[in-house]
Amino acid sequence: MERDTHFILGVYVDENVLLHAVEKVRGSGVKIHEVYSPYPVHGLEHALGYKRSKLPIAAFLFGMLGTSLALTMQFYMMKFDWPMIIGGKNYAAFPDFVPVSFEMTVLLAAFGMVGVFLITSNLKPWAQPRIFDVRSTDDKHIMAIDLANNTSLKEDKIKSILTSSGATEVNRKSFE
Repeated sequence: MERDTHFILGVYVDENVLLHAVEKVRGSGVKIHEVYSPYPVHGLEHALGYKRSKLPIAAFLFGMLGTSLALTMQFYMMKFDWPMIIGGKNYAAFPDFVPVSFEMTVLLAAFGMVGVFLITSNLKPWAQPRIFDVRSTDDKHIMAIDLANNTSLKEDKIKSILTSSGATEVNRKSFE
């Protein structure tokens, strides 16, 4: 069960103003919950201080799992389960295993990345999304600040920081 949360929302019209605002707000000691934008803003993840994603590591590990499963499966089938001599070749002719191994590598890497992404992003089929401001899908950029994570600053101080950083509106939003 989630707790009641209260947010301060800064609404920005221009992406350049938003980028400078993120730096100014973070520089003043405010912890930003998230920034919602109708389109990708170049450099926003760097300004927010996000670390590099670990999704490529998961893709590599799932790909290696696919390769090892494919090679093991083919070797077992051709050597022990149903050995066949095809054109005088060896039972375990590894060059013949390349296409199936490649396809299994790609398949498991793709499925694994989707699964890891859904788990780390907390995207469950039954989850209700939190919509901070419907205009974030049209033409406005929304900076959400969780008041529970910013106990050292008062709400009025956070609002004044957002206003001075170029926010056209500053609103309070609560979720139950």
